Amino acid sequence: QVQLVDSGGGLVQPGGSLRLSCAASGSIFSIYAMGWYRQAPGKQRELVAAITSGGNTNYADSVKGRFTISRDNAKNTVYLQMNSLKPEDTAVYYCNVEGRNYNLDDFSSWGQGTQVTVSS
Repeated sequence: QVQLVDSGGGLVQPGGSLRLSCAASGSIFSIYAMGWYRQAPGKQRELVAAITSGGNTNYADSVKGRFTISRDNAKNTVYLQMNSLKPEDTAVYYCNVEGRNYNLDDFSSWGQGTQVTVSS
């Protein structure tokens, strides 16, 4: 099994910054991609940002220029630096990791979610 622990959420004023972290552990042979999703009340979960093992990144249009995703392959950890936060960024943020375990089976695991609230 693969376990994800995500952290770093909290309450921040508009224009502020937060940094989310997500560490993966367990039966991990390789990781293809790591990403962050978010879900606001009454809305569907949406992709925020993703990064491949080669470092290619993809961002939702709503966060381009404000959020930066990065990863530490040695630590199986992905980060999301969020700057210039807006009230509409308020949501539960979930990390997702896709890869292959030591049984050579593909997996897709989710973190438990961390709340980000942007409010004055």
